[in-house]
Amino acid sequence: MRSSRLRGSRSSRNRGPYCSNQAGGTQDWSQSGTTTDTNRTVDLVRARGALVLGIVNRRNSELVEKAHAVLYTSDGRDVEMSVPSTKAFYAQVAAGFLLACALGQELGTDEARETGEILAGLRRLPDAMEAVLALREDIALAAARLAPSRRHWAVVGNGLNRIAAQELRIKISELCYKSISCDATEDKKHIDLSSEPLILVCAAGLEGPTADDVAKEIAIFRAHKAAPIVIATEGTSYPAALHTVSVPPAHPRLAFLLATMAGHLFGYEAALSIDAQARPLREARAAIEAAAARAAQSEEGSHELLDRLAAEIQPAANRFLDDLRAGAYDGTLEASTAARIASLLRYAEGIVPLDAYPLEHGKLGTPATCVEDLTNALTRGVEELTRPVDAIKHQAKTVTVGISRAEESLLEVPVVARLLAAGALRDRLSYRALRTLAALDAAVAEVTGYTRYRIEGSVADGRATIHVVDQGGIARSITSRTASNPSLRGTKHRAAFEREVTVVRGHDGRIVVLVPEAKHTEVTGLTLLHVRLHQRVAPATARAVLSGYRHRYGALVDAVTETEAAFDDSRLGDVALADLLVEPVHVLAARWRSG
Repeated sequence: MRSSRLRGSRSSRNRGPYCSNQAGGTQDWSQSGTTTDTNRTVDLVRARGALVLGIVNRRNSELVEKAHAVLYTSDGRDVEMSVPSTKAFYAQVAAGFLLACALGQELGTDEARETGEILAGLRRLPDAMEAVLALREDIALAAARLAPSRRHWAVVGNGLNRIAAQELRIKISELCYKSISCDATEDKKHIDLSSEPLILVCAAGLEGPTADDVAKEIAIFRAHKAAPIVIATEGTSYPAALHTVSVPPAHPRLAFLLATMAGHLFGYEAALSIDAQARPLREARAAIEAAAARAAQSEEGSHELLDRLAAEIQPAANRFLDDLRAGAYDGTLEASTAARIASLLRYAEGIVPLDAYPLEHGKLGTPATCVEDLTNALTRGVEELTRPVDAIKHQAKTVTVGISRAEESLLEVPVVARLLAAGALRDRLSYRALRTLAALDAAVAEVTGYTRYRIEGSVADGRATIHVVDQGGIARSITSRTASNPSLRGTKHRAAFEREVTVVRGHDGRIVVLVPEAKHTEVTGLTLLHVRLHQRVAPATARAVLSGYRHRYGALVDAVTETEAAFDDSRLGDVALADLLVEPVHVLAARWRSG
């Protein structure tokens, strides 16, 4: 949310419809249009006679209702749900420039040549942004080489680049779970260089003495052992930088947007590089779980389990220990966690005898104790390193307080109860999944069967496999494709990758509900519920179902109102529930447009 006052003209000459010589006007920028403090600000300024222009992405939101006029920043079909939203920033800046040019023309204060150059620059900006996007590989290499090993990060910029720095401070913090400082480039040397941070320097569009001054500041950063990464316009040199991302030329007032885009890419790739550090820990943990499962089947003792595990865990352990010695985890893994994992790996590999276990870990060392402690330590390490780039973890923080009673009530919903009766593990179902199933309950006439799957391997890298664990109801007579081809793909892969409850129509026309199960950050299973849906329901019920299922109602309304004046809820009762839940939104929207 951003809010700023637009001062009204003191003269009635050329006064436009959104200017006032009393309280003036306010423009409010909001992605969702539902933020409480934004809308409270609107209430306050309206009470004082101001006119409100909303710059907002989401149609039919509260801000849209409160504003006197609205500039929409998207085509209405895409409601941004991610916390580190980038689309909203670029769209809002473009809308702000267009609004400023229009107000300048209305008030007679603009210069036609300058306005024309800015508008031409805006038209050229998409091509320049495509060129920045093509730099992703270079940015990814810089992020992987410089970001994970630095514990302290900062973003700096001067002039309009300060806007880029402030935006990047927010987005990179959200993506990488870092507390990041943001300063003017020239002020950084006076503040916290003692922390030897990684410093992202936004310097696009700088030239002449200003560029020379920034080059001197970067040299000071290097002298204090910081790691400066510079985002600059092509042809500008900063010799002291550890890495320079060169973005295309742009209008001087728009160049900061290219610095922002390069910084957004850097934050995303940095998050991926941090997450990738958890790979040997995940592999070691998977080796433990696989060895334990085989031991249980063969009734091996704990000593045999540890002997078998020593060889299987060695490749992952060696990679982790090599990276640890090289300092790769200095900026990401807690020292106590790293030390504990390193110690326990040596016991598991048999390098250190279990007789020494009490001296180091304060309790009797047995094979079973060692395996359990190592599993817990690896899990903690994975959790510290894993950074979900869609920021779901960040969103979840807003709903984790006081939901235990709500969870208990959700367990009593019939479709949830049937899922648990099928064998789905309660502690591996997210609160979000339970809420989605509760919303779908009104659409489900009957659960006719189920298939439970076990997922092995990493879903993210596309190499996971899926195996049938149990079947019930009509599913007993259905041969699973996974029996002959266990690779996780298609809608099952999508549901597991997104960790979202997903309703699909099978090749045989049956409707199934896919429910992912996860332990910590790893998807471990999937339950497929065969369901019979009600043919049609009342419009109010259909709206509630669609609202609770992946925000489908809002997406449908946005798609329809892109071309239509209003959305007719009553027509929801005329469409089959299966179609409402399964058909692409743009296909459904065509039904409303066709009348």
